[in-house]
Amino acid sequence: MNTNIIREITPLTQNDCFMIFSRVKTRFDFPLHYHEEYELNLIINARGAKRIVGDHIEVIDDLELVLVGPNLSHAWFTHQCEGKEITEVTIQFHKDLLDERFLRKNQLSFIRTMLEHGQRGVLFAKETIERLKERILLLNRKTGFDSVLELFSILHDLSTSRNIRTLSDASFNSGTLHFNSRRIEKVFQYMNDNYSKPITLAEVARIANMPEASFSRFIKKRTGSTFINSLNEIRLGNASRMLIESTHSIAEVAYDCGFNNISNFNRIFKKKKSCTPKEFRENFSGSRIFI
Repeated sequence: MNTNIIREITPLTQNDCFMIFSRVKTRFDFPLHYHEEYELNLIINARGAKRIVGDHIEVIDDLELVLVGPNLSHAWFTHQCEGKEITEVTIQFHKDLLDERFLRKNQLSFIRTMLEHGQRGVLFAKETIERLKERILLLNRKTGFDSVLELFSILHDLSTSRNIRTLSDASFNSGTLHFNSRRIEKVFQYMNDNYSKPITLAEVARIANMPEASFSRFIKKRTGSTFINSLNEIRLGNASRMLIESTHSIAEVAYDCGFNNISNFNRIFKKKKSCTPKEFRENFSGSRIFI
């Protein structure tokens, strides 16, 4: 994938079902990026802004709702937008929130098809957005299981709506990563459970029951990333979560997430997210709720 496109490490953890981030702003300032999660974006009052999803570029109207699939590059840019109160609601959820076997059930066929199309990006019709936008705007007022049910209901209503349009070319997102490995899943589970502690290549290689050199090649082939990069991304995801949800100092966040050197934490954070931890905390000062 183009090196100018940032891989976003979201604050969504494996214990969350989904995350809602809502804010009112005057411009778009997040660069072209991609991430492992599905993302549903509702944008209001941004006529003239430019949307990029995969290889598709389009100037948007005053109301839009887009579903972006895992690892598909996307961004919105201010462009010709003159709106001073742009409302943006972003819902992110894991690609395995709905299990593949569950999605094969007849009653889930429309959602399954929509998620498949989401690999290319999906734009919903204006009449669909008008019908569902209040429910999306109010989703953050629901809690617990009710909020999960409401999200599923919204996804179902979107999947059965008319005039759904796919955006990116079918071949553009061919680089989507699939682990398909019980060994990798066990290693990532271990890293997710122990990211705050020192973790060595020898430890995870033992969990995978492989020699260190063989495991290094194996994880790179399966995930497209090295062991240390994968571990750092897990730590950065949790650090992002702490920066948003807590008032801990940046040094406390760094040490709590397994970084034993504040300078190293700042350097890796800036490299991966194109901003400092302090800037990240300031940029994400809107309403963010984890379910």
